Amino acid sequence: MEKISFADFDLPEKILDVLADENLFEPTPIQEKALKPILSGRDVMGIAQTGTGKTFSYFLPVLKMWKYNKSGNPTVLILVPTRELVVQVTEILENLTQNISARVIGIYGGKNINTQKLLFNDGCDILVGTPGRVMDLAIDNAISLKEVQKLVIDEFDEMLNLGFKAQLTHIFEMMREKRQNILFSATMTEAVDALLEQYFAGPVEISLAKSGTPLEKIEQIAYKVENFNTKINLLENLLKTDSEFSKVLIFCNNKKHADYLFTKIDELFPGEFDVIHSNKSQNYRLNAMKSFETQQVRGLITTDIMARGLDISDITHVINFEIPEVPEQYIHRIGRTGRADKDGVSVLFITKKEEPLLLDIEVLMDKELTFKDFPAEVKINPLKIASEKEEVKMKNAHTVKLEEGGGAFHEKKDKNKKENWGGPHKRKPAKKVGANRAQQKSKSKSKRKK
Repeated sequence: MEKISFADFDLPEKILDVLADENLFEPTPIQEKALKPILSGRDVMGIAQTGTGKTFSYFLPVLKMWKYNKSGNPTVLILVPTRELVVQVTEILENLTQNISARVIGIYGGKNINTQKLLFNDGCDILVGTPGRVMDLAIDNAISLKEVQKLVIDEFDEMLNLGFKAQLTHIFEMMREKRQNILFSATMTEAVDALLEQYFAGPVEISLAKSGTPLEKIEQIAYKVENFNTKINLLENLLKTDSEFSKVLIFCNNKKHADYLFTKIDELFPGEFDVIHSNKSQNYRLNAMKSFETQQVRGLITTDIMARGLDISDITHVINFEIPEVPEQYIHRIGRTGRADKDGVSVLFITKKEEPLLLDIEVLMDKELTFKDFPAEVKINPLKIASEKEEVKMKNAHTVKLEEGGGAFHEKKDKNKKENWGGPHKRKPAKKVGANRAQQKSKSKSKRKK
């Protein structure tokens, strides 16, 4: 069977030239499935594994149909869940549109909103942004969404997980009803399904693989480890003995553990690793990602902020230092490697306490992980971190009654023996009939005269 190329979809020559410069000639399976339905103008809902090339699935048909707008208001709106994705998507679009006159602007929170308003002085054709910042600028009338003809929402399920439902519905209401909606999601959840039914007109569903199916290109292995500190010893051993760990992404479950791991790894491998999470500034996160992409650092320690959407090329290993509490999140994590038809390796460190979580993941994938023997040369560190220590359950607190008759050590003075009955209003019963204030005043005056 003859392979399909991008040229078969009648894409503009200027865009094909850019694709050729990037050595991109043939669409991936999801691109092949999505291009024609999107080009038809119908609403499209794409369900695909991470790393399958779904970003280009909407880029290419949107750019083919794009037309210059004299008003300067965006005709294409692309919503993504994180700041990092805004930067990434904007850079790709700017590269694809280098031979055409499309004005691409990326906006996200964490930057001065007034500075971002100035970006629109020369107009905007394609707007990329996070839902919160797009809504804020639209409310402030810095941009108008009334002329948006194509709405693209990437990582739809993740947006809802991050609590963007209110912003999304607000944005939908600010746009005209007659538009094309293109949505991509890694999973189909009830929340996604509910919004589709409410706001979109029977979108064509394109599914590449069942939700939760791991990429076949990823080798998954696991180690049973005693505790967190022993995991650090095992990680040190793997990084020192295996040179193939050249571009490594390491996942922790929270910011505290990520920072703790970084301090330990930085002592062992000075300057070879970096750490990013939501507490790091935007500039720090972007610089750390750039250093990792260009291999100025060997690895990146992070939380699930990196698990969705970000396309960092040639990651050799994904290490789940801690097992995620949500099984689907494991799929998103390991999907950072084995991208673009390349092989990848996923390594999981698991303690006895985490084993029930692993069972949920194996059920979701319908696949058992391969366990390797714990290396004999790796020392077991008995020291547990705070989260691993068993909680000491206190017995129910009960009140202790003082023995009667104790009291003070000395006899009270007479004045202190008096009982407090309150003021006159407490001692005397209230009169049933209200007093005549005028009579009382005249009586008091006559008394004073005497």
